[in-house]
Amino acid sequence: MNILVCIKQVIDPEIPSSSLRVDDDKNRLVSNHDIAPIINGFDENALEAALRIKDCSEANVLVLSIGSSFDMNVIKKPLSLGANSLFLVEDDSIDGLDANASAYVLSKAIEKIGPFDLILCGRQASDWDNGQVPLGISEMLRVPCISNAQQIKIDGNNLTVEKVTDNGYQLLETTLPALITISNEFGELRYPALRGILASGKMSPTIWNLLDLCIDQSRLAPKVKVTSLTIPEKNNKCEFVTGQDEVESGRLLALRLRAAKIL
Repeated sequence: MNILVCIKQVIDPEIPSSSLRVDDDKNRLVSNHDIAPIINGFDENALEAALRIKDCSEANVLVLSIGSSFDMNVIKKPLSLGANSLFLVEDDSIDGLDANASAYVLSKAIEKIGPFDLILCGRQASDWDNGQVPLGISEMLRVPCISNAQQIKIDGNNLTVEKVTDNGYQLLETTLPALITISNEFGELRYPALRGILASGKMSPTIWNLLDLCIDQSRLAPKVKVTSLTIPEKNNKCEFVTGQDEVESGRLLALRLRAAKIL
């Protein structure tokens, strides 16, 4: 079985907003400091799902990412955890692609990699939070898609998925090949062992550019145009309410909250 996992290198969402700025020319967030990127957290959930399948079956885990200026210490992490191969499409023009064009480039790369049984993606990326790219890939490759999976069971050519809902989960079935997006309920990514880290250092990713994929440039035209991007401003104001004792402080606080129409 060939399992292909799509991952994305993103800015660490845990860094403070003061460490970020907007690149007005490209309408994107960039870091003010030399802070290493990370693999999108939901994509790590998808990688863990692939590795669990590999743990109990003869499966090849192939990892794919598109972007520019990859940090090899970050993007090679799947190899240290047991992934068999890593494919990168690295091109400066990829930075400006919208979800539709990104799905197109990914689908072309998947076709070039070769036959697959299962494609796993994170439910969304932490930078734009759209969750549109996996759906686009499934449409372009003409394979069924089930989103927000918290559990996967494979029986021969049949696939059973627990899809997360607001009130629990739905039990859905399909056949391979298929594309599944993995939610964080599936579980966190395992830690790499020292042996895996050392082995990954000897492995090199396969790197392509857009020309290698025979890309139709007209398909890269954006369907959605970002006209402006800003970082929300936070104006925090702290006011201390004191009295002669705790009872007086509580009464004054209640009066202050009522005057502000909070109570």
